[in-house]
Amino acid sequence: MADPARQRAHPAFTHRQILSVALQKMLLPLVRILLRSGIPYGLFADIAKQAYVKIASEEFHISGRKQTVSRMAVITGLTRKEISRIKEISNVDAAEVADRYNRAARVISGWVRDARFLDKRGKPRPLPIEGASPSFSELVKEFSGDVPARAILDELVNVGGVERLKDGRIRLITRAYIPRGSKADKLGILGTDVKHLIETIDHNVHQQGAEPRFQRKVEYDNLPVEALKELREMNAKHSQALLEKIDRWMAKHDRDSDADAKGTGRKRAGVGIYYFEEDYKEDDQ
Repeated sequence: MADPARQRAHPAFTHRQILSVALQKMLLPLVRILLRSGIPYGLFADIAKQAYVKIASEEFHISGRKQTVSRMAVITGLTRKEISRIKEISNVDAAEVADRYNRAARVISGWVRDARFLDKRGKPRPLPIEGASPSFSELVKEFSGDVPARAILDELVNVGGVERLKDGRIRLITRAYIPRGSKADKLGILGTDVKHLIETIDHNVHQQGAEPRFQRKVEYDNLPVEALKELREMNAKHSQALLEKIDRWMAKHDRDSDADAKGTGRKRAGVGIYYFEEDYKEDDQ
């Protein structure tokens, strides 16, 4: 019979304990979002099961052998009947939201770094919607494909990213695309940004011998309320400047942005920065 004390001392048991605590902390804000959006536990459970089945099927198979439902059942703890049912459930399709976010973000990114759309000081110049080059329609065609310029313009006006001048030109207000009007678009970012953070943590924990990915934060827990306004402003200013600098460098190496960029393979890479604040609680360590 297994000794419970020895089981608890095993590294795998300790890791499960630590991960269980981390999972609870991670789920609290997520569940708050789910409840606000009317997502019941049953739907969340089905989505979680889908994720278990997808990862077990794609990443935990035995080399050279086809993954079986029986093996997935052993790995995930789900029954074979559940796995068969889950595999028939269609995934939530958020492609439209993601596509709208990416296209609008690319237009703003192109506006702030492509010399054709900058003035003599290197600032994004106000653009006519159509007509003389450079125009907003030209910008959209260059960085957003075949989407109508009017659709992108409406979206950028809606989120407060641009404004119409009296002479009819469009002026860029913000150098980043931040969905404000559409709750769906804001929630869509949850699926990408949090995913990337968790994947970075997973890489740093489990990829033995691989170069660690940058993951840092600075935090203090006894700040006065009066200091936060200046902290938010300082963070926004310096973080935006850093992201713009990195964006310019990446644009020179991205083969969609620069036809002269050379290299092999195809990788997605990026840098994310976020700010947080909350009331201090003794038990929230």
